[in-house]
Amino acid sequence: MHTTWYLSGARLVTAHADIANAALVVENARIAAVGAAAAMAPPAHARALDVSKFILVPGFIDLQFNGGFGHDFTAQPETIWQVAQELPRHGVVAFLPTIITAPFEKIQRAQSVLQNGAPENFCGATPFGLHLEGPFLNPQKRGAHNIAYMRLPDVSSVRAWTPQNFVRLVTLAPELDGAREVIRALCENGVVVSAGHSMATFEEAQRAFDAGSAYGTHLFNAMPPLDHRAPGLAGALLNDARVTVGIIPDGIHVHPALVDLALRQKTAAHLNVVTDAMAALGMTPGKYLLGDFTVQVDETSARLEDGRLAGSILNLRDGLVNLMRFTRCSLSDALATITATPARVLHLENERGDIAPGYFADLVLLTADLRVAATMVQGQWAWHDAQELAL
Repeated sequence: MHTTWYLSGARLVTAHADIANAALVVENARIAAVGAAAAMAPPAHARALDVSKFILVPGFIDLQFNGGFGHDFTAQPETIWQVAQELPRHGVVAFLPTIITAPFEKIQRAQSVLQNGAPENFCGATPFGLHLEGPFLNPQKRGAHNIAYMRLPDVSSVRAWTPQNFVRLVTLAPELDGAREVIRALCENGVVVSAGHSMATFEEAQRAFDAGSAYGTHLFNAMPPLDHRAPGLAGALLNDARVTVGIIPDGIHVHPALVDLALRQKTAAHLNVVTDAMAALGMTPGKYLLGDFTVQVDETSARLEDGRLAGSILNLRDGLVNLMRFTRCSLSDALATITATPARVLHLENERGDIAPGYFADLVLLTADLRVAATMVQGQWAWHDAQELAL
């Protein structure tokens, strides 16, 4: 049963606003009212909470998340809900469980996990559907994907991939034979199509965008370097205003100066911070799975035996802070990249990624130094730091 909450006194920051001494009412999983605390009395039936020492922001959304807390979604799709319960400690209210290149049976298992729904008494981040990163990838840019499962795109394989069947985003290499036909079919199904793990030329990428591809997976990674005479996929992603790009600002995947360049070129409305986190997120250094491969993890990175990066151990809150540090952007712009922008990419901008009446009450309370103090998911407190906030 949901409690009606009246939160007052916080600085409220979103992609579009920065308001001192704000108040809002949360009722039945959604935001009922927002305004100045001085002008909004608490409803008689509400539980009032003074949050004046915090910054109130929309909950974070991660569009590329392979697993965490010791669990890998490709190897063990059944752990999606277990991991989802832990994500609110990092401010994450929603995410796309990401299945990397694998047999189709593994994709179907992950779809079944979501179709069966959350376990009883679940309280955690909401999985919007799967991000299928493969199997239609270029083997030359395989990264930590198993080349044995890669295949050429074909429409017959994707006819049942829809948001209703829990597929939200598909990463493919647009230069492969059959890719444009698959892009069109997926877009007709309402699935977001992303270009990635690719050797596409600038022109091949443009044709994919014309066909409907509107996203780029981890800009600069698993694609040829940006070249002034052959700009390739990276140049096409940066150049096309129709396309939003994901980026991993851990200081390892992309140099901070290039993160800054990407934000300047794309703006916060078309740059999406992702973690690409893998099973070692929230764990100690050691060996962990990413799909079929064992990954060696130290204090800062996750790598295969040959030194190739294999996902990250970045959490989304740290990605927010890193983006601000690398680019000197405002908190409002940085928040856009993990709230309003991913919500728009998934066509959920009318009820997610913002703090406004009618939106789901997906909220985060941040301390003055931007640590997560508490996270609310659809009107329920999914996690809080008892030393910072008494509930």
